[in-house]
Amino acid sequence: MGYEFFLSNFNQFVLILTLVVMASYFILASISARTMSHYLKENSFVDYDVILSSDIAPRISIIAPAFNESLTVVDSVRSLLTLQYNHFEVVVVNDGSTDDTFQLLQEAYQLKRIEYKIDKVFETEPILSAYRSTNTAYNKLLVVNKENGRKADAANVGIMFAANPYILVVDVDGILSKDALQILAKPFLEKSEDRRVIATGGVLRIANSCVVRGGRIVEVNPPDGFLPRMQTIEYLRAFLLGRMAWFKLDGLLIISGAFGLFEKEIAIKAGGYNRKTVGEDMEIVVRMRRYMLEQKQKYQVTFLPNPLCWTLAPETFKALGNQRRRWTRGTMETLWLHRKMFFRPRYKLLGMLSMPYWGFLEYLSPLIEFLGILITISLLVLGLLNLKFVLLFLLFAYSFAVLYSVITLLTEEYTYHLYKKNSDFRKLLFVAFIDPIYFHLFIVYSAIRGNIEKIRGYSSWGVMEKKGFTRAS
Repeated sequence: MGYEFFLSNFNQFVLILTLVVMASYFILASISARTMSHYLKENSFVDYDVILSSDIAPRISIIAPAFNESLTVVDSVRSLLTLQYNHFEVVVVNDGSTDDTFQLLQEAYQLKRIEYKIDKVFETEPILSAYRSTNTAYNKLLVVNKENGRKADAANVGIMFAANPYILVVDVDGILSKDALQILAKPFLEKSEDRRVIATGGVLRIANSCVVRGGRIVEVNPPDGFLPRMQTIEYLRAFLLGRMAWFKLDGLLIISGAFGLFEKEIAIKAGGYNRKTVGEDMEIVVRMRRYMLEQKQKYQVTFLPNPLCWTLAPETFKALGNQRRRWTRGTMETLWLHRKMFFRPRYKLLGMLSMPYWGFLEYLSPLIEFLGILITISLLVLGLLNLKFVLLFLLFAYSFAVLYSVITLLTEEYTYHLYKKNSDFRKLLFVAFIDPIYFHLFIVYSAIRGNIEKIRGYSSWGVMEKKGFTRAS
């Protein structure tokens, strides 16, 4: 009787949880589709070049923390310096690199040491020196040397050096589209008098196997390797069918650390980047939103579906595991730091829906899935579970995962259509069928290890293997 009761409740729990997760994904996908359709219609005839001549266009400081980025730093900085925008500067913060990152910058951009004075609004690791270029072609570039303190610390240093009221924090191994700042500036120009835009982000795309010339992506290709190719689909799912919907619901919790534009004043008042977390990109968005709600100020966090930034994805399981374990620990830290927001009407939709959803359906689902796999295997071995039921359930879950990925690819195909060749679509479609059994299970495994690391007090950023861009011949 006890076994029958347990099996009945276990089966019901798994089925209900699966249906809830699937329903939430389809609801978010539907909201994203409608929102993106409206966005594309509304912006199809916008002349972004008008922003170039506008005196009220936001003045932006691009902050690029760099640690051991010798393979990509010259191309990436060149990409930033040649953006189509008038009112911007580039602040590269060399975070105690142990390779020749700084030497490459110094040679490529003819850097000369300068005297500086900043308002020390954050506690950071010691700042060593600052440099400007002797070449007037690079007069928008500022390079700061500091002792290593990880990305959040370097970003805070960049904020203190930033001369402009808006800060765009980017990964120095990323490449922005040439019109990225023009597109990002539009929401800030459209803001109403009583509701300020405090942050915005755009879609991040995978640059592996794309061809780079002069700091620009000149040929878009799906990655050659299966692992980065699967991450291509994963990123499309997350950005096009996830964050677009949360933006529409006004419940967006995260702007990618590789590409996020913030109002400097609010970022400073909220305390800047948290140096004690490895998930600083999510944590600062939650904290800025929390600050605005507690101050009872009207605000908006926006998201743009445009593919504005290209980044290199990990190409080995070791590098990918390091990244995802860090993401898991960062999520745990953010949810714990802001736990008082859960189910609090004071924090509106953020507290009543976004935080609970992220906690229960995003953070906990890998743990529940892993536990479900262990219980299912144990019951099968003991002969207490019907094999036919298990196989049908797995087929159902697999079919949903594949269908969701196919919907994602079709969304990309009918919106921005960056993968021009039919063979490109077939390559991505193929990995959509093997993703649930080859990629997803590793992500679940990494999430479990991330939880264990956090419980054990592990706080390291982790070593990321670096690979340069594919350059045009």
